[in-house]
Amino acid sequence: MSVVILDFGSQYTHLIARRIRELHAYSVVLPGPAPLERVRAHAPEAVVLSGGPSSVFDPAAMRPDEGVFGLGVPVLGICYGMQYLAQRFGGRVERGGRAEYGKAWLTRFEGPLFEGLSGEVQVWMSHADAVTELPPGWRAVAATEENPVAAIQDDAGRFFGVQFHPEVAHTPKGMTILENFLRVAGVRRDWTPDHALDAALEEVRGRAGGERVLLAVSGGVDSSTLALLLARAGVDHTAVFVDHGLLRLGEREEVERALASAGVNLVTVDARERFLAALEGVGDPEAKRKIIGREFVEVFKEQAARLGPFRFLAQGTLYPDVIESAGGTGAANIKSHHNVGGLPAELGFELLEPFRYLFKDEVRELGLLLGLPDTVRLRHPFPGPGLAIRILGPVDEEKLDILRRADDLFISALKDHGLYDEVWQALAVLTPVRSVGVTGDERRYGYVLALRAVTSVDGMTADWARLPHDFLDEVARKIPQRIPEIGRVVYDLTSKPPGTIEWE
Repeated sequence: MSVVILDFGSQYTHLIARRIRELHAYSVVLPGPAPLERVRAHAPEAVVLSGGPSSVFDPAAMRPDEGVFGLGVPVLGICYGMQYLAQRFGGRVERGGRAEYGKAWLTRFEGPLFEGLSGEVQVWMSHADAVTELPPGWRAVAATEENPVAAIQDDAGRFFGVQFHPEVAHTPKGMTILENFLRVAGVRRDWTPDHALDAALEEVRGRAGGERVLLAVSGGVDSSTLALLLARAGVDHTAVFVDHGLLRLGEREEVERALASAGVNLVTVDARERFLAALEGVGDPEAKRKIIGREFVEVFKEQAARLGPFRFLAQGTLYPDVIESAGGTGAANIKSHHNVGGLPAELGFELLEPFRYLFKDEVRELGLLLGLPDTVRLRHPFPGPGLAIRILGPVDEEKLDILRRADDLFISALKDHGLYDEVWQALAVLTPVRSVGVTGDERRYGYVLALRAVTSVDGMTADWARLPHDFLDEVARKIPQRIPEIGRVVYDLTSKPPGTIEWE
């Protein structure tokens, strides 16, 4: 049983899914025009129509399968979703009518969606079209100073629409509105870490019980938690850690120690020369990701032949990976992840991805239940392509050495100042830009290094971390002093969106 979220291209769709899961209801994101059979397959107790960039007047705009409205479950339309509901049931939407962007305040609100709210209710608006005439049998249940139709519902209390975005932080009481919708819809609220663990164990035992599994392990929280999950499920597995030469300083040794202490049967493959040879001269980030994905698979095929036979290749693929690689929704392909968009068609294994519909924080909770040490469980995310996508342009040994030392200085400083756990991810990026500087009385022409630290919940959106100026000053002075190849240090103030967390 689930809440099915139909995605019409909103940048906030993933947030709807996260908020609903935070309310202990399982949610799944499907493309807006997903056929009825696919929606039914998830046994929906409620359906949410997301926002999106299109207008209901656009003939090419995505629309839900008409059968969704015959499922007999409550429907909530958000922004574009509300406008579609109004038009679909006989109301009127006007292009460019009462456009609102940014913060607004409800001047009136009533009905079950707003139960428990009082006083000033701030909401976040982002729309140009507006509902100007209600469908027969519907009523407006909220208004702002600029918009008398900020929320609607039908008389039966089964279909609802809100013009604002309750899922974003700028609607402070949005969680209450979403919780009220779940209550009205009678949605089960049993999605907890224990439930998620039981579901993952059931999937692994059901698919791989009695079979041998080859586990792609990086030493991060996702693959490490997956190793413990396979062990808990009693699945015969071998964990293969590939040193592709793109790891951080001392990372191979750290990974081997952490997994050995967790009782994982680990095989380390030294493939540094192989990966660097394949990447030689390649500067395009998508090409680098594809090459790394291809080489990963080839290494696993070779290890399977040596250690096998294996039927399954297990991967710690997460929901954000799937969404960003356009693997599960109508979202645009932002970038390929080496374990999603980078896999060749002829894989040679059946994939086992029990975390495919989980977010990073949910996997951390599973790791806690499985006994994963906090040193691994709370470690910052690190991309599968490693430092290859933190070096802009072609990769070589010299640049890798420079970046490793700089990254280690930055991360060590964060830990020394008690800031490491305050940010979701921190990294250094070596740019191809060189800048003139002065050391003593001599001219220096060194690389520009970018530092980046962000705060986030699931990696789908992120804000740049407001690190103390004294800390940034210390790091910016220390790095060029200790790494003479770097002549200038900058700090990235870009949030996601419009940027991504990684530069490539």
